[in-house]
Amino acid sequence: MVVQTLRKRNFRSISLLCLTLLLNGCVYLIIGGVGAVGGYVISPDTVEGLIADKDFEEVWSAAVEVIAIMGIIDEQNRAGGMILARVQGAKVTVTMVSLGSSTVKLTIKARTAFLPKVKVAQEVYLKIGRQLNQ
Repeated sequence: MVVQTLRKRNFRSISLLCLTLLLNGCVYLIIGGVGAVGGYVISPDTVEGLIADKDFEEVWSAAVEVIAIMGIIDEQNRAGGMILARVQGAKVTVTMVSLGSSTVKLTIKARTAFLPKVKVAQEVYLKIGRQLNQ
């Protein structure tokens, strides 16, 4: 009887721990940036923001140049607005969507295996922003 009670208690504790880990990082953090990049949003593995006063081609060129310097580009699809690369050991996915003639939504996701690497995503995002401001 005592062993069964301990098993139930351990099961509940492990279940609660797993649930906590699954729900970890659901809150978004909004940080202000500088220049054309503006503010951006950070989630556990993604940095996302709007780039104003730049067209899709300018953002695409800057992203390809920055990522080629920081890591290795595995795939790129200009028509789909997506770049897959390896940067600092993380798998990085860059997605761009044109929201008009002079605004682009830029999303950068970075993961290593199942672990988020938000610092890598943030570094790539900020370097693309700096490249656009030059």
